[in-house]
Parts: sequence; C-alpha cells; structure tokens
Amino acid sequence: MKKSVIFGALTVAGLAAGAAAAGTLDDVKARGKLNCGVTTGLVGFAAPDANGKWDGFDVGVCRAVAAAVLGDPAAVEFVPTTGKTRFTALASGEIDMLARNTTWTFSRDVDLKFTFVGVNYYDGQGFMVPSELGVSSAKDLDGATVCIQTGTTTELNLADFFRANNISYEPVPIETNAEGQQQYLAGACDVYTTDASGLAATRATFEDPGAHVLLPEIISKEPLGPLVRHGDDNWGDVIRWTLNALITAEELGVSSANVGEMSSGTNNPEVNRLLGTEGNLGEMLGLSADWAKAAIMAGGNYGELFEKNIGENTPIGLARGLNAQWTDGGLIYSPPFR
Repeated sequence: MKKSVIFGALTVAGLAAGAAAAGTLDDVKARGKLNCGVTTGLVGFAAPDANGKWDGFDVGVCRAVAAAVLGDPAAVEFVPTTGKTRFTALASGEIDMLARNTTWTFSRDVDLKFTFVGVNYYDGQGFMVPSELGVSSAKDLDGATVCIQTGTTTELNLADFFRANNISYEPVPIETNAEGQQQYLAGACDVYTTDASGLAATRATFEDPGAHVLLPEIISKEPLGPLVRHGDDNWGDVIRWTLNALITAEELGVSSANVGEMSSGTNNPEVNRLLGTEGNLGEMLGLSADWAKAAIMAGGNYGELFEKNIGENTPIGLARGLNAQWTDGGLIYSPPFR
C-alpha cells in the first residue's frame, strides 16, 4: 500500500515537472484559450447553466485570468474535475490551472509538486443534517452514516474529529457533490460533511432548505485557492497577481463600474500602477499594461464576485466573515502593487 501511494505521488510530481517545463503562459497565448479545472458542479462556485455556460465565484477567477492574459474573459475551456481526478488533470497539463474549492495543504504543495498562488476563500469543514434528526451538535453523531467525498481533506478531518471525541461513524463514499446530494436526500447517509461553504451552496439547491441544518462545529482550516504546477514561476505569478489585482481593486475602490474612468488616471499612485497608467507591472508579467483592468472588467473586483455569486443576498447566503478585507477585520489581504 505504501509503495503504491509513494509511486502515485511521484507520478503526479513527475507529470507536473514535465508539463511546467514548456512554459504555460506561452502555451495559453499560442492556444488562445485558458483550460481551467473546476468542480463538476457546485452552485455559486462553479456550475453550468441550462445552456452550458459556466458561472460562479471560482469561475470568475478563471475568467479574470483569461481576460488578463488573452484580453477575453470568454476565452476559457472549463474542465470539470472530481476530488480524485483534479490533481492528475493539472499535473498532466490537461488544464493550465485549478480553481476548484481545493485546500492548500503541506503535502499537496510539497509532495505533489503544486504551487498554491493564494487564497480566494477561507473555509472550514462542517456538517449538515436533516432538521428532523433533532441534532444540535456534531458531537451527537455517534454511530451516524456520513456521506464524504473521496480524495479530499475531509476524509482525514472527519476521522480525526470522531476519534478525538471518542465516537464512531460509518462512511458513505461519494465522488461528486451531485452524488453526495442525491445520496443524502435519499437517506443513504444521516450526515453530509464538506467545506461549510459547499454545504451552504448545496442546501440552497434543495426544494426545502429549511428542512436541513448546518451544525455549529467547524472542525478544520480549509484555505481554498487556485493552484498551478511547480516549476513554472512566471505562470504562477500571473495567476497570483490576477487574484491580488481583484483583491486590491476592492480595497482601493476600483470596480467594474468605475474602472474605465479610473484607468484614465487618478491621484492614487497604487491605483495607477494597478491599472497600468504608471509603471511597467504588466511588462514584468509578460502581459499588456492594462491586464489588471481587463481582469477587473471581466466580472468585477473580489467583493463584486463574492456578493454576486455567494454573498448574503444570494441563495447561498454567505457572510463575508473571514473573507472580508483586512481593513474590515477579515483575512483578505494583498501585497502592494509597486
């Protein structure tokens, strides 16, 4: 068993090193399209509509990158991946980046040879149960059947939590959120566990969301964000600073509504550097001077993407919380553009 796990990790790492060597930025420019790995479907984060058009918070990051690199937010091929297939898809070069509710962990960063370029959502693992069970705490779940996605951090977190509280459970393995939702609603499991944001997104699609409750315990740290392959630092910089551009834009009051006007020049030097009217930051990345302007215009700044897709006025109903700007007591913070 250990040999197979080690071999699998080395295989993924080897694929990653080989795929990165070619230079992903040049590949994307030559192709004229960004291949972005996303989830198989999680409303609010990444899901296709009835016409097959993808939308969501993570989708917005992909579109911002496409706009920054190619000048066209629609120049994206969305590649659905599961918890099991996502890392192989990235390592092999099938996708250029992964934006799929993926937790930044030591082993994924170091052993699997990926580079996490930032955090676009600070999350934690939670539990959802039918209200009729009358359960008010995860510590009351002794003997419960639990639907859990394979190939995710939630598996180990779940085992740790139940062991620490000296209670038992029976896992019901699932591969996709859609399968988990189906199994949970069919009564195949008493509990569904995943990132709390994912639970909120899933519950919002139920016919009667009020018949299901999210328990108060958050049992882990789940910093979610986009990632690329090791060894392609230029491409990693492009994704990192595109995300930072969206974050900084919100902090500085630059939005999709006013970015056109502000790009003609302001009294704030950092806004000018961000939007390319001063300095040569775009050139440093191998992009046009207005790359960040294009990224912001694609779907708005970080706050706009949040509120439109998963905010309190959407069916998902997530408060900013830890995902508020650092100036508002949250953890969302970008290094300076200088």
